[in-house]
Formats: sequence, C-alpha cells, structure tokens
Amino acid sequence: MEKERIEKAVALFKEGFNCSQAVVAAFADKYGFTREQALHMSASFGGGIGRMRETCGAACGLFMLAGLETGSTEGADREGKAANYALVQELAKQFIERNGALKCADLLGLSKKEPVVSTPEARTEKYYAKRPCAKMVEEAARIWCEYLEKQAESRQKQP
Repeated sequence: MEKERIEKAVALFKEGFNCSQAVVAAFADKYGFTREQALHMSASFGGGIGRMRETCGAACGLFMLAGLETGSTEGADREGKAANYALVQELAKQFIERNGALKCADLLGLSKKEPVVSTPEARTEKYYAKRPCAKMVEEAARIWCEYLEKQAESRQKQP
C-alpha cells in the first residue's frame, strides 16, 4: 500500500494538481471520498495556501488527512481536538525534520520581497527541475503511510 500511495501522490502532482491536492487525492478512497471530492476540498491549499507561500501545501494535505483520520466531530470534544492537534504537531515536526522547513517560501528559497501572485507557473521541465515540490509531496505521503502503518501495528498488538 505504502509505495503505491506515495507514487500516486507524486503522479498526481506531475499531472498538474497542486501539492495539497496530490497528497489528499492519493488517499481519498481510504476516507470514502471520490478523487473529485478530494481535489475540490484541497484545491485552495496549494502553493503554501492559495499560492501565498505560507504553510507548504503538501503539509496542508497531510494535516487534512490527519483531520479525516482523527478529527473530532463534536464541538465540545476538547480531548478529541487535543489529540488531533497533537498528531498535527507531530506530523509537522517530522515534515520539518525531513525537509528543513514547513513554510513554502522557505522550501522554495524565495525572498520576502518577491510579490505574491495567484497565477501558477506552467508545469515544464524547468519548473520541475527548480522546484522541490514533488519531493515535498512524496515526503508528506510517506509520513502519512508510516503513521497508518504504526496505527495498524498498534491495533494488532491490542488483545
């Protein structure tokens, strides 16, 4: 499962979907969503959230998956919220350890003076050569697969 999901995420990115869409759509079926639903719900998080170069879209996709897996559905569920937030913080820590940053601009090596524009760059060989985004997508999908494996192992160990 792990290798296929990771490869699927990278392939989706290389098809032209944003980094968040690629991560979420690679796992959509696991959570009962169609590919189209996953692509819609994660569409705004690419390029560091709306191409503002804030939190990496691949990481945002990872955090969306955490919400689908452990998010609370009761407003008063403080314990559930805390557990989900702890998971997101752990996933963020792993993402930073593997990639050096969580912020899109930092991952891309962009200066603070560069203007924020909404138009995405054309996906060309030059684009893929200068952007680490496919690697970020791969790492986010890998982190999620590792999390799911650990969860499955701990369930098997329970009496």
